[in-house]
Amino acid sequence: MIDPNFFLYYKIIMASIDDFNSDPLIGKRLGTCTILKELDRGGMGIVFIAYQQTLKRQIALKLIPKCYFTASVTERFHHEAESAAILSHPNIVQVYEIGETEDYLFFTMQLVKGDSLGFILEKVQSHFMASRRILPVKTSIRIIAQVLDALDYAHNEEIIHRDIKPDNILMEKHTKRPIISDFGLAKVLRGDNIDFLIRGTPAYMAPEQILGLKVDGRTDIYGVGVVLFEMLVPELPFLENESTEAFLKRKAYDKKGVFLKNPSDLNPNLHKEMDEIVSRAIAYDPDDRYPTCRDFLNRLENYEKNYLK
Repeated sequence: MIDPNFFLYYKIIMASIDDFNSDPLIGKRLGTCTILKELDRGGMGIVFIAYQQTLKRQIALKLIPKCYFTASVTERFHHEAESAAILSHPNIVQVYEIGETEDYLFFTMQLVKGDSLGFILEKVQSHFMASRRILPVKTSIRIIAQVLDALDYAHNEEIIHRDIKPDNILMEKHTKRPIISDFGLAKVLRGDNIDFLIRGTPAYMAPEQILGLKVDGRTDIYGVGVVLFEMLVPELPFLENESTEAFLKRKAYDKKGVFLKNPSDLNPNLHKEMDEIVSRAIAYDPDDRYPTCRDFLNRLENYEKNYLK
């Protein structure tokens, strides 16, 4: 059953972050770093460019106002962020330092020079030529393959992400390497069942997240499946003008899913096999999805081998 407070929490926190004035934080020091300028903000926090005096380098700093959370969630944040900091993979942002002040939780991490996949998709999908509003299929598979490899590694370390979406996949400018960010908000499988109020981003959330049920690596697989779908089509086929609350309720209870069309219906360059690949990743029941990210990755590699020249 959906947490009756979920939608209230979601609306309050989203509105609060949007209204938060970060100007007084510029020039302030947190931990070993001085905040230089705001870089981005999302559903739960604000990302800044900061300067780390000890190593004389620019890094990223994510700050989360503590007033949005309970004391137990604050404690859990430290445990999860510290666990995420042990991850070492070329496609995962490295976490450097976790800390808190009287008002904020924060962690510092690798500063990736480049745009998010979300920004790139938005730019591609708004191209003035209709034929250029989709990424090449090979490019999409290459990016998703690296994301799946990184998540497979994290899952083997008993850490899942729970908020896989294009905005949390950063594309390094020079290497074109996708790097997953925000592992500081991950769920540690070996831990207890305390959860955050915000459990993900609506379009990419698996049904079990919305319902507050147990989550595991297959929850991340659902998110990757939606991201892949989005990369392959001009626009995700949702109902128009549907409220967030109605969308989440439909996603939580409608076993047919929320997508109105298959990828190949919207992209003539796709073989029907891709419909099967995506539909399994975003199946309503976790047991119907790929058991692991490696299984998902193998299926994509076979598609590339058999259907792409």
